[in-house]
Amino acid sequence: MRALLGCALAVGLTAAATTADDKKDLPVDGKKLVGKWEPKEANKDLKTSIEFAKDGKLVLTVEPAGKKQTTINGTYKLDGNKLRMKLKLDQKEIDEEVAVLRLTDAELETEDAKGKKETLTRVKATK
Repeated sequence: MRALLGCALAVGLTAAATTADDKKDLPVDGKKLVGKWEPKEANKDLKTSIEFAKDGKLVLTVEPAGKKQTTINGTYKLDGNKLRMKLKLDQKEIDEEVAVLRLTDAELETEDAKGKKETLTRVKATK
């Protein structure tokens, strides 16, 4: 479970492409964050998504290939360009903060404290 959570956090919570360092501290529009996001680079061994709700709640979904899907609930807060997420898995709480480098209607780019960057894309709602 620990490896699963580590993979999920690395893939699902850190997202970004290269941008200029001077743009790292610009505030982002939190309304654009609301919705469901998936990694831009698909991983055939691990499917993940993260959904941000208007009320500050989030749901991280992780599905390793051939295994049962796991759902992890949590909360988030956006302060300027800092996105802080608190997740609860069983009795363990995880507190993660990433810098939002760019947020558009279609893409979310972030960088974690270790400098890891990746891009998430918005999942279009189906009717």
